[in-house]
Amino acid sequence: MLRFKLKELLSDKSFKEGRKITFEEVSNATGVNRATLSKLNNPLGHNTTTNNLDALCKYFACSIADLVEYFPDDRNYP
Repeated sequence: MLRFKLKELLSDKSFKEGRKITFEEVSNATGVNRATLSKLNNPLGHNTTTNNLDALCKYFACSIADLVEYFPDDRNYP
């Protein structure tokens, strides 16, 4: 199972910049649809394209491992 860590990245970026960053702002900066961002924020994850992952990694200046976490089995989901 994959877990997207969008909420954590958004929180970290907001803290570092000393301001609230919204999904709307991320959507405008990345081209990733706001609804897609909301679905990625869901703890159960969401299927998305590599283009979206690439855009989010660029926006947050992070690696794919910072954005997505892999769990080999649903029972190990935190």
